[in-house]
Amino acid sequence: MKDAIYGGINVAVLTAMHEDLSPNLDAMAGHAHWLLANGANGLGVLGTTGEANSFSGSERRAILEGLVARGIPAAKLMPGTGVSSLTETVELTLHARGLGCRGVLLLPPFYYKGPSDDGLFAYFDQVARRVGGGIALYLYHFPQQSAVPFSLALLERLLDAHPGVFKGVKDSSGDYANMKAMIDAFAPRGFEVYSGSDEYVQRILADGGAGCITAAGNTNCHWGGIVYARRTGPEADAAQAMLGATRKAATAAPLIPNLREVIARSTGDMGWRNIRPPHLALPGPQADAAWATWQATGAIPLPGLAQKLAAE
Repeated sequence: MKDAIYGGINVAVLTAMHEDLSPNLDAMAGHAHWLLANGANGLGVLGTTGEANSFSGSERRAILEGLVARGIPAAKLMPGTGVSSLTETVELTLHARGLGCRGVLLLPPFYYKGPSDDGLFAYFDQVARRVGGGIALYLYHFPQQSAVPFSLALLERLLDAHPGVFKGVKDSSGDYANMKAMIDAFAPRGFEVYSGSDEYVQRILADGGAGCITAAGNTNCHWGGIVYARRTGPEADAAQAMLGATRKAATAAPLIPNLREVIARSTGDMGWRNIRPPHLALPGPQADAAWATWQATGAIPLPGLAQKLAAE
């Protein structure tokens, strides 16, 4: 897809934390800089992988401000701003717009289960009206987590009511047929479809999607960048195979603590194991097994990390 705002490989970034579980902005910004230098086109911060719903609104604003203050270009950031509160969703979105972010990722209002499409349309219609433009709104389709899916009919209503405002979707359902249906129906209108799974990067680009927003990108963005640049051919195929292998490694243990363990061992900074409950760091034997699984992929050591550490 041409001219996608976040076209390419977007990493769902981990949120680094101090031992007291406050955000460690220096470590997070350092990781973000490394990602952008090693294959990532953009950064999805404060999403599921970033444990956004474990942070208060004021903490979320401080994290975003801290990244920008530490040299992460706001234009590269797609922060998650969707919460159950309509007013706070609007406030966080306006804050992101004020910092210079080009787009935000919106979870549906997920506490009340089984909302109708009419109810969801009313919610997002209010968000769009109260924000008043100036920033692209991306929808987060992750029914396994939110229990609130986005139907094709709802997407069509939102696009018709607010042309150019609802700009795309992250589909973390794992259902490629659904991603393809959204591409076929809405990509001709400039609607950007992003896969939440690395295994579909090459396929979704070929089918007219915009790329991916992926948790495993914290460790495999080097190969994602190759796929995005090459698209087809032996190098792209080999890189896509590595994306598939590392995706399996990422999901072989609980995803967020697993990725934290890999970054901790790769960097030598064990503070990456710090995680807010109810998530828990991997216990010793499970952590060892997770690390061995990653090593078996051939992805370790992470490309570019040795040079970064040497420079520091």
